[in-house]
Amino acid sequence: MSDPKELDGKVAIVTGAARNIGRAIARDLAAAGAAIVVNARTSGAEAEALAGEIAANGGRALAFVADVTDEAAVGRMAAAAVERFGRIDILVNNAAARPARPFAEMTLAEWRDVLATILDGAFICARACLPQLRASGGGAIVNIGGLTAHKGALGRAHVVTAKAGLVGLTRALAHDLAADKVTVNCVSPGRIATARAHPLPPPAHDLHRTLSGDTGTPADIAATVRFLCGPGARYITGQTIHVNGGAYLSS
Repeated sequence: MSDPKELDGKVAIVTGAARNIGRAIARDLAAAGAAIVVNARTSGAEAEALAGEIAANGGRALAFVADVTDEAAVGRMAAAAVERFGRIDILVNNAAARPARPFAEMTLAEWRDVLATILDGAFICARACLPQLRASGGGAIVNIGGLTAHKGALGRAHVVTAKAGLVGLTRALAHDLAADKVTVNCVSPGRIATARAHPLPPPAHDLHRTLSGDTGTPADIAATVRFLCGPGARYITGQTIHVNGGAYLSS
């Protein structure tokens, strides 16, 4: 039987954790015993509510509002994690922007905003947490990718490109950090029931049918992230784990 508190004593930063998949990940890592830094860019009240919920359930949590593209703000977040909890063992790069826009209408500013949030944010957060992850002796970085990075999607050239970049970053960091016993993996969600500010165009959903016809939940993604952060996944690094009900196999 697995240890229900396999992350006891660990500290995790989860970016974009106020809602949806990020919120589920923060809850699940907290249930495994980790102290959680609940990051949000603008949803401060929701981040505080989640931190309060974790504390009410016997866990430890800190809400921290920071734009992951702001290097100074991310540095302050990492410092706050160490000040409050003494260490950082886990980084989950979940923060993302996923607007839909036909390529012919996409501006350079829109392109750069999405790539900055997803790719620059992952880079900045990993750099800020790196000294602590190395000191952990068993650190873990999990990047949240997406099925569209592998199959494409209508009207989301910026998102597809950024998420595909996360796969490359995952592989590169797995090499760079292996000597420090830091694992780096990517979880690629498929069709997940979440509330989106920018819903996918209907044709995009049709291209991502699961084998069973079911839609996944944030808890499905959280469970995979929890495993990758735990002691049972120390021999897994540089991998992209597809959690999409077989949609990657379907056409």
